[in-house]
Amino acid sequence: MAKSRAIGRNVHFYLFSEPDEPLVASGRYRVILRSAGVDLKPTHDALRPGDYDIRPYSRGTTIAITEEPCITRTLSRTLTGRDDFFRARVRERDGKCVITGAVNGNASINIWRGFEAAHIFPLSSKEHWSQKGYSQWITNRKGDRDTGITSCQNGLLMRSDIHQSFDGFDFSINPDDGYKITCFDNNPSGIDGRILDTIWTHFRQAVLVNMRGSGEPSFEMDFPPGSDMMGEILSGPGPGKRMEAELFSRLIGILDEP
Repeated sequence: MAKSRAIGRNVHFYLFSEPDEPLVASGRYRVILRSAGVDLKPTHDALRPGDYDIRPYSRGTTIAITEEPCITRTLSRTLTGRDDFFRARVRERDGKCVITGAVNGNASINIWRGFEAAHIFPLSSKEHWSQKGYSQWITNRKGDRDTGITSCQNGLLMRSDIHQSFDGFDFSINPDDGYKITCFDNNPSGIDGRILDTIWTHFRQAVLVNMRGSGEPSFEMDFPPGSDMMGEILSGPGPGKRMEAELFSRLIGILDEP
């Protein structure tokens, strides 16, 4: 069952002209703590709980809620021979969970229980990947027809539980802040603030998913054997979009053959 991402929030941002509508703003703006009437200054400290109003710096400046669409992610699983190659290369390169730093002590005997190769950009959104020209960052493509989305350069090794949180947008890495991990949940794994050194397109999507309005639905990803996966998806929010993402994530290994 999908859960609201707004549950547990104690900080809210509002457009000053629409004080009852939470938002994510674009453009130059100032942020004011409503209860104190003072501007928010850059800081590494946690925000005080409360309501914050977003105002333009000067007249003529427009502030708007971004209409950039959110990508629907599914839990990325390896299903084809090409996926096996992807998984092997990611394991060989990383050798540990790159998010928590947990090393796989059994790597030398090729046991990877509890570690999974995660796709940074979801396989279900290959069309978006192509439209944005992300293939230009992949250096090991096999010809012009290979989009590179199944390359190990679009993958990272993660602990299994961390992988689920990643695909659920519970955390991401901010490329504009030294590749620092930012958690959008209660940080149960203690990873908030940890620094990575890799390039990410995931962070912007995580902000859109978690911060715009009350947030996108948080989908259930644990479907034990025998459970009615299709029934749960169809009875939840956005069933068409979710089913499309699930379908494409399973067919990508076949459809992406160069």
